[in-house]
Amino acid sequence: MQISRLFEIVYILLDKRTTTAKELAEHFEVSTRTIFRDIDALSSAGIPVYSRQGKGGGLSLLDNFVLNKSLLSEHEQNEILIALQSLTATEYPDIKIVLSKLSSMFNKDKSNWIEVDFSPWGSNISEKEKFNTLKSAIINSWIITFEYYNSSGVKSSRIVEPAKLTFKDKSWYLQGFCLTIKKYRTFKINRIIGIQVTGDNFIQKFTDELSIDIKEEPSMLIDIQLKISSEGAYRVYDEFDERDVVGCEDGSFMIATSIPKGDWLYHYILSFGTAIEVIEPESLRNIILVKLETMINNIKPKS
Repeated sequence: MQISRLFEIVYILLDKRTTTAKELAEHFEVSTRTIFRDIDALSSAGIPVYSRQGKGGGLSLLDNFVLNKSLLSEHEQNEILIALQSLTATEYPDIKIVLSKLSSMFNKDKSNWIEVDFSPWGSNISEKEKFNTLKSAIINSWIITFEYYNSSGVKSSRIVEPAKLTFKDKSWYLQGFCLTIKKYRTFKINRIIGIQVTGDNFIQKFTDELSIDIKEEPSMLIDIQLKISSEGAYRVYDEFDERDVVGCEDGSFMIATSIPKGDWLYHYILSFGTAIEVIEPESLRNIILVKLETMINNIKPKS
């Protein structure tokens, strides 16, 4: 039984007042027996659908029936519409149709007051296709293969039973059972390339190992202390945990945190330009100095 079809039947009855089982069957391309099962389901849910025989008869709702007054409070209506608006970000099939019809039934013309888009600014078509491929693989229980770069930039080939997509801290993650290493793993989606659907199905398994706590594959953490001037203030609370940040009287910030080691870290620190100072460890300072010397040599005029 399709929930969206039940909502649409109610929508049609509210809009047309009277219709027949035959008309509904033709509209949905199902049998009249299926329509009558749907009507029974609606009646069991407390929606007063009744049938009249003879000329001008058919299926109708009781006069003055309003869905929002019969089943859902004002708060519940808003919660449903907000949830559906959020779900449109995943481009879930037919969700916009259901949202439009529910908005009409709830008599809420301003259901588009919120828009959710998880894609980064400037996302290209290939990135959106990647998301849709993963979504379809999860829904249809398809095994997938791809190349993956971990936080240290090391590439590996993976065969994965995808379980769910998770959005956390400005990033999308794929969680699933990695057949390559026989363990549950979390993969950052923007590090996944070359996704292929194998065509092989698997049986979805539910496990506590797929928790909301995002833990990527192990990488070495180092303790660092940074000082960021007021020029870089706009990035501080976007990119660091507030518990690791201490504001200074001159408008700068002291940051003490643990962070994965790797080339990405050096480039990240350099992205702050003159607004950042590495306090500790000294080894990190030395690596940054070497990187800066290389950059200077790369941009020196050719003699």
